[in-house]
Amino acid sequence: MTSRATAGRVLVAAYTVLAIGAGARSAVQLATDFSEAPLAYLLSAAAAVVYLVAAIALRRPERVARRVAAVSMTVELVGVLAVGTLTLVLPGDFPDQTVWSGYGAGYGFVPLVLPVLGLWWLRGQGVVPEDGRG
Repeated sequence: MTSRATAGRVLVAAYTVLAIGAGARSAVQLATDFSEAPLAYLLSAAAAVVYLVAAIALRRPERVARRVAAVSMTVELVGVLAVGTLTLVLPGDFPDQTVWSGYGAGYGFVPLVLPVLGLWWLRGQGVVPEDGRG
């Protein structure tokens, strides 16, 4: 197995773990404390969906699946940057943590670093061209 194949498997595993973790956490929060921080909990649920889509797409060898993975990673990166910034600028609007709060600080900044690594890996697969056009 090549190092690129190993990196791909690590990405799939990381996205799967994040999908399960974010999904389980948001499901419990939505079921028990929705009124306390609905925006935060819904954002965590949305993050879980993004992670699940990325994990499934990365497992598929087809070019279209890899493009879906690239789009989901781009959505993730934009989400982490936007939500991370909003949680710092408008902390009152986020009374509880999301997966992307503080740029993923509660998850060891993995939500910030993972899409960058994933897009870099996909670029090496020829999915994300160097000029950014697909």
